[in-house]
Amino acid sequence: MSDAPGAAASAMGSGRELANPPSDGISNLRFSNHSDHLLVSSWDKTVRLYDAEANLLKGEFAHPGPVLDCCFHDDSSGFSAGADHTVRRLSFTSSKEDVLGRHDAPVRCVEYSYAAGQVITGSWDKTIKCWDPRGVSGPERTLVGTYAQPERVYSMSLVGNTPSVPKWSRLVVATAGRHVSIYDLRNMSQPEQKRESSLKYQTRCVRCFPNGTGYALSSVEGRVSMEFFDLSESAQSKKYAFKCHRKSESGRDTVYPVNAIAFHPIYGTFATGGHDGFVNVWDGTNKKRLYQYSKYASSIAALSFSKDGHLLAVASSYGYEEGEKPHEPDAIFIRGVNEVEVKPKPKALAAPQ
Repeated sequence: MSDAPGAAASAMGSGRELANPPSDGISNLRFSNHSDHLLVSSWDKTVRLYDAEANLLKGEFAHPGPVLDCCFHDDSSGFSAGADHTVRRLSFTSSKEDVLGRHDAPVRCVEYSYAAGQVITGSWDKTIKCWDPRGVSGPERTLVGTYAQPERVYSMSLVGNTPSVPKWSRLVVATAGRHVSIYDLRNMSQPEQKRESSLKYQTRCVRCFPNGTGYALSSVEGRVSMEFFDLSESAQSKKYAFKCHRKSESGRDTVYPVNAIAFHPIYGTFATGGHDGFVNVWDGTNKKRLYQYSKYASSIAALSFSKDGHLLAVASSYGYEEGEKPHEPDAIFIRGVNEVEVKPKPKALAAPQ
């Protein structure tokens, strides 16, 4: 992947800062599939719903402990993953919350599968659980299944997340110990594939390609790998890894964790966010960096493109990678995305002989 200074332009400005941000570390943020609503979870024990375009806080739920992840159900309701081991459903319209169920340790990840109609959670108790949110007779009735994992769950991603493409309904689970499990949502009894990360260091984030052919996985050691589901020799020959979020000074390399990956919904290019405070946009097919945004004041904790790809939400939030120290206030920026920043550049054709 070309990451030379000349390989990318730089976009000035951080974007528009959202009012009323969380008061502690931001664990995740996600745009709705239906609007410019943005759901945000935080270590300050809240889940907040914003209208990103209007810069308006529309609602907030307070939890007993830190919230490690969140996802939408529909435009005004969602689910949360709590450090208090609890999975909750949140309705911002009625200001009502329900407990779907619990794990035996903090819940690190939550996803909603529109294809399966289920909530999927991953925990540090080394399990993933599937829940039917329509269950009305208490937590015992909502649990569909519990599936053991080789280690603590660190990151998860769904693809084929619509009823119209069930053949792509895959779940990728990344755990401690560099394990990666790939499930077909139609048969969760055992993984379709078990893999080991191509990267040598701890996994930080995994996100599926929008076209359903594979996933990108990042590590704490400034690298991203591009992996493919198809196990044929021709498909596996396409996989590769590249270095990013590093700087070289006086012959010494400083390497930063790559905390976040977000794919553009139209072009399939993707953004990465690192502890170095930079957001880079990559063309994975042509192996080039398209853009680098101006440095943010703090580590990039999470990224999300809006449904049409015209907005990018950036969480600038210190993740305590270097322990307790003075740091900038946690902030969420909404930046307008120009096509030149995310559209793959056509390969130059060779001159005719």
